[in-house]
Amino acid sequence: MKSIGSTLTSQLADATTSESSLKNFLFGLSPVDQVGANARAAMLSTRSIKTTAKAAGIDLAISMIDLTTLEGMDTASKVRTLCAKGRHPDISDRTIPTVAAICVYGDMAKIAKEALAGSNVKVAAVATAFPSGRASLKVKILDTQEAVQNGADEIDMVIDRGAFLSGQYGKVFDEIQQIKIACGDAHLKVILETGELKTYDNVKRASWLSMLAGADFIKTSTGKVQPAATLPVTLVMLQTIRDFEKITNHKIGMKPAGGIRTTKDALKYLVLVKETLSDEWLTPDLFRLGASSLLNDLLMQRKKLQSGHYHSLDYVSMD
Repeated sequence: MKSIGSTLTSQLADATTSESSLKNFLFGLSPVDQVGANARAAMLSTRSIKTTAKAAGIDLAISMIDLTTLEGMDTASKVRTLCAKGRHPDISDRTIPTVAAICVYGDMAKIAKEALAGSNVKVAAVATAFPSGRASLKVKILDTQEAVQNGADEIDMVIDRGAFLSGQYGKVFDEIQQIKIACGDAHLKVILETGELKTYDNVKRASWLSMLAGADFIKTSTGKVQPAATLPVTLVMLQTIRDFEKITNHKIGMKPAGGIRTTKDALKYLVLVKETLSDEWLTPDLFRLGASSLLNDLLMQRKKLQSGHYHSLDYVSMD
């Protein structure tokens, strides 16, 4: 194990010098108040949003989407179609912002990169034996390097949950560090797969572990395991990001993913970010929404605010 260096204070750097010091640090963290986290997330989810703020929130949410297709039946044609939609969510209204990124498997990154040429939309690629994370470190590094060579601007890796849950924190830490190195200039999002971590304390520990190892973003889920993103789990992760930033003065991004399908869902997450961190995190550089069907609902709700009535799914192009 090695410290990631100047980003960390001496206290945090000392925590990453050995397996035992890392374990002592993680288990020395204050426990999460599960009842309190659930209650606060529920309270914030009831915040009403006025029409003007809702319109701005919809556009902001669109700009934060990692528009995703991660299916075994993905084709080059499907990826190109998704990229076209990400660049111009509604071809009849060029005031709608682009999405933040198109998220695909690594072998599709080159196709996405070509389809997004000339735009500001990033290519995000999943790697490290997504979604299970069951592979050797050598395979995970090669998987990451190939995705970057194919044009990925961002890598979404998965942690080894088996290693984490069995207390092999040093192994998880080292893997994240090695993948970070393999990313080169690409940003690294670390997926915790919170639905398999079972407790909020584990979510907090995995968040800290990932940030200490060099994550640029921490991410809730692959979308392949239920439960995926939830407001309370996201709150715990946001609070951990807040605590990390207070100590290091280094901002880490957040990406809830999986199960975020409606405008109402998206706006709840934006409120959570604003109230837990600050407006500084309300940017695609620091907050993303991983979703496949959310964009369509945001477009329909946007049109409703403009016209005063709902439009059917025929209004939007389907993924």
